[in-house]
This record gives sequence, structure tokens and C-alpha cells, in this order.
Amino acid sequence: MNIKASPYSNTVAVLANLALAYAVYMVTRVAFVLENWNLFAAGWGELRLSALLAGSLRFDSSALFYTNALWIVLMLLPLHWKERPWWHTMCKWIYMVVNTFSLTVNLVDAVYSQYTGRRTTATFFSEFSNEGNLGSIVATELVGHWYLLLLGVGLVAAMWWLYVKPRPGTVGRSAYYVTNSLALLVAVPMAVFAMRGGFTRMTRPITLSNANQYVRSPQQASIVLNTPFSIIRTIGKKPFANPRYFAEGEVDSLYTPLHRPQGDGVVRRKNVVVLIMESFSREYIGYYHRQSHPDWTGYTPFLDSLLEHSVTWEYTFANGRKSIDGMPSVLSSIPMFVEPFFLTPSALNDVGGLARLLGAEGYGTAFFHGAANGSMGFQAFASATGFSRYYGRSEYNADPRFGGEADFDGMWAVWDEPFLQFYAAAMSQMEEPFMTALFSASSHHPFRVPDRYRESLPDGPLAIHKPIAYSDNALRKFFDAARRQPWFKNTLFVLTADHTNMLQHDESRTSLGVFSVPILIYDPSGELEAGRRPGVAQQIDIMPTVLHLLGYGKPYIAFGKDLLATDTAWAVNYSNGIYQYVEGDYVLLFDGQQPTALYRYAGDPLMKQDLLEAEPALAARMERRLKAIVQSYMERMTANRLVLREEDLQDTP
Repeated sequence: MNIKASPYSNTVAVLANLALAYAVYMVTRVAFVLENWNLFAAGWGELRLSALLAGSLRFDSSALFYTNALWIVLMLLPLHWKERPWWHTMCKWIYMVVNTFSLTVNLVDAVYSQYTGRRTTATFFSEFSNEGNLGSIVATELVGHWYLLLLGVGLVAAMWWLYVKPRPGTVGRSAYYVTNSLALLVAVPMAVFAMRGGFTRMTRPITLSNANQYVRSPQQASIVLNTPFSIIRTIGKKPFANPRYFAEGEVDSLYTPLHRPQGDGVVRRKNVVVLIMESFSREYIGYYHRQSHPDWTGYTPFLDSLLEHSVTWEYTFANGRKSIDGMPSVLSSIPMFVEPFFLTPSALNDVGGLARLLGAEGYGTAFFHGAANGSMGFQAFASATGFSRYYGRSEYNADPRFGGEADFDGMWAVWDEPFLQFYAAAMSQMEEPFMTALFSASSHHPFRVPDRYRESLPDGPLAIHKPIAYSDNALRKFFDAARRQPWFKNTLFVLTADHTNMLQHDESRTSLGVFSVPILIYDPSGELEAGRRPGVAQQIDIMPTVLHLLGYGKPYIAFGKDLLATDTAWAVNYSNGIYQYVEGDYVLLFDGQQPTALYRYAGDPLMKQDLLEAEPALAARMERRLKAIVQSYMERMTANRLVLREEDLQDTP
């Protein structure tokens, strides 16, 4: 009995349409690279195109077979009755839906990854679950990146018109079933191998970190990866697992987050004010570059002047690339490893921080953010870490002394200038001592300033430069208001950024440079000697350093170091599957299993000369300490030991 179908037409159609999908992925990758060219241009000449292509095909294969698995099975099912027009029309629609989604998220990530430094993962959906302004954000981006929208529409149209349907023919039933059964039997293991990223039994399923073997630096891994793969690989995954580098009990001899009282034992009940400035990359601040880069333009004249009277350090780093990373790092001394912990099941852990510790000592505590209450998960984090009050857009609008909705920027939050004035006024109504934190908002995409400042503020090569200048001026007015308050001289002011943003200079675009943010402590009483100190500081050092300055007399858990009582200058961060450990003048890159590079960044700011083979002893020592930090973090994260327990005091001398 004959069947109206060609014995090979389904197989040919599957192969042709998979090739089409591969081509679409590659086009979106080219768009991703071009849209983010300023991040990749400096190191492009050192990349091998053959390695990029091999890596890209490996990760694209995994994503394509994951997303198109159902379509492949439906196309190759050896059932003759499916050879009807309606069946193949249904298959075409399935193909179009899944691959349209894939190309869309790839193109969207070409824009979004500029602010995160990596491909988007599944935690994105948790991060923005409470945002009510996503519609306006998306609309703004569509207008600003209309060319990507046109490219997406063109690619969808190309897939529709170039899609290959099986051609009709006449073949015997036996030949039909044999050829289609063989095709399916070959396709299934091929799909499994593609999803896993390898063909041998010993191959572990590839993860995001595998992309680093094809490139030179962690941020370049985004070129090889694709967003569907990044999302799929992180859905339902537990990001924290004990790597067991060392035997039980050995870790604490190398590194411990347990801090015991330091200093002279004198308790100083000073107020603490922490200012977390949105996207204030260190590159924008002239003070840090006057000697080494006098040609760099700064956009923060007030912050420059404040730094002259503050304590800061030679090298200062963030511990993450997102706002949701900055909050735990600055306020609770918890770095970002693998994923923002507050977007994972570990968010249910007991979490401490400055607010909880000082609140227990009688401090009033409050957190301020001018966006809608609940935005970005900040209100939940503030509550979990011990802040007793939260002031958001609702509280601002309810205060008759200020402009209410008229001061909303139309996208994210209340403009920084009025909200910082509200902040100063609210603190003046609090009893001393108090501990407060503010997260600014105006130096955020889409990088606008109030109409009255459009002409008076300086322009720069990057769109963010004018908003940075606006927020700096808002800081100036905040300190003008604060100086008139009776609590001012009894206050420690800490200022840092949540993360970096758009960057102009190659030195700032390295895998380490993209973490460079300001960190300063200002004591208007003059008790803390001002100056730029040698060494390395990071966001997670803020909490233990502030507690030292206050003379806090109890043990506590913090992953950072007390900058005023340590001889070891180090910092750590994580990017695209790579840990970066800074110690002294060097930075070690580590993929979780072994070191991948070592640079003397102090004399090689572009990180060109890999010293891994030339300095094996140094690399081994740094690797050992980094492993201890990572293992301690993972052990405590998985065992809910982020706050002091009785066993902490029993286990360590």
C-alpha cells in the first residue's frame, strides 16, 4: 500500500528549518555584539573567531533542541496518517512560536544586558515581578531601539516565508515507516547530546560557565551564550551548593565571616546614613582619576569635593552588577555569587545587617527609595534585614511639604532632588541615634533629567552623564540641608553605588573594571582622618567597617572585612560563571574548579598579560583563599547561617 508522502521529506524539512533557526540565532548574536560593541571592542582583536563560532554553535544547539524538541518529534513521528496539510500547518505554528520567542529574548537582551553585564537568567522574572511600570519601560525601549524591532519583525517574516514543509509524494508504507523511524531514532540521541553539550558519557551538561573556555574574559562569555539557553539552564536550579573544596572545619582556618569586636572598646552612638547611588560608576568621578588620567572628564563636582574630606581607598569595587546585588552587599555584607540570593529560595534565610544589629542597640532604622512601594523587592529586603520603617513614593506623596505626584519622573521614581530633601526632613523627625539608607533613582535608564536642568547640566559622550550630574547636584543640596540639622555632626555618612553602568574607557570595561564603584566614609565631626588610603575596598566591607567606627562590641557575621583593622586587602565578585578574587595588586579568575587567569591589574589595567603560568605560587595561594570564601558562603547560605549562631562561637577560638 502506498502513502502520499516522500520517505525523506520530513527529515529534509527538519534539517532545513533547524538550519534556518541556527541562522536566526547567529543574526541576533551579531546584533547583540553590535549593540554592545563598546563593551567588546577593546578585546575583540584577541578573540579567535573559530572559537567564538564553535562555542556559539554549541550553546545554540542546546537551546534550539530544548525549545524545538516537541516540533522535531511531531515532524518525525512515523505515523502515516499525520501526512496531512493541517498537521504540518500546526507544526509550522509551533516552530514559529518557540523560535519567535527565542529571537525576541535574544534581541531584548541586547539592550538589557548593557545594565547587567551578562545574559539574562530565570531570576529576571522574580526581579521584576512587582514592577507596575514595565509597559512604559518596554515602550520607551522600543522607541529608542526601533532598529532592533525592525530586525525582529524581519526575522520573523523570514522564518515564515523560508519555512520548509514536507513535500508530497508517493511511497510504500514500509519505506515510509523505516525511514521516519530511523530519522526519529537518530534525532532523539542527537537532541540529548546537543542539550547536554557533548557526545560522551563523561560530559556534564554544559552550564553558563562553560562559555568562558571560548573567550578571554567573563563579560565576553555573553557573546557565546544565548538568552534562551541562559533562562532554560537556570529555571528551577538551586544556585547554591557546597563545593567541598576543604574538609569540614578546615575552612575557618583559612577564612571566616565571624567578626569579633575590634577597636578601643569605646561605644560611639553616632547616626549612620548610607547613600546608595544608582549607577554611579567610579569612571564618572573626577577625584579618582586626576593623577592617573587627567584627560578623563568627571561629572560629579560635589562628590569630588566631598571625597576631599572623606576616607576612601585606592581601589573600590562592587560585589555585583544589579541593584538587587548592591542592597545585600552594602547593607548586610553578603556578596552576589551565582545568582542574587534574594531571588532564590535562600531569601527565606535569616538575614542580618546594619539595620538589625543597630536596631537591637536602640537605633531607629528606616529605608528610603522613591519608587513605588514594593518596587525591585527593596521593601521586602528592608523588612527582612531589620529596617523598622520604609519610605517610598507613597510616603513621599502623603507629605504635604513636598510636591507629590508632580515630582514623579514618569518612569521609575520621584526625582532625586526632592526625594533627597524629603530624606533629610524625615531624618530630622527621628530620634537619635538612627541608621538609615537611601537608594537613589534618577541616574537610571532612560537617562532623563527635569526640564529645568536640561540646558544647565553638562553633556557628555554617554547618555548617563547628564543624569549623573543631576544626581550629584541633588547630593549637594541634600548635604546643604543636612548641615543645618542638629544631627549632622554626629553622623557617619557612607556613599557608594549599587553597580556600574554605561562606560566610556577601555580600562573600565575589563571584567574587573566593570565593578569599579566609589566607596567613601565621611565624618563631619573630623574624628575620622580623611584621605585616600592604599588598598582594596568592596561593598561588603562597609558593614564591618562602620561597626568598627561605632565601637560595636558584639560578634556578628559579615562576609566582608573591617577596612580599619585588616592587613589583607582583598575583594571578590562573580561574573558569567567566573569568580574574580582581588588581593593586593593582583586579580585571579576562577571558574569554580580551577584558575583560568591571573593579572597584575595595578600595572596592567587592561588585563592583557596573563601571569597564571609565571606566578604559580601566588596563584595557588590566592586560589586557596578564594575557595575558602566561596565554600564558607555556600555552607552558610544552604544551612541558613547568615546570622550569628551559638555554634559559631563554639567552633572558633
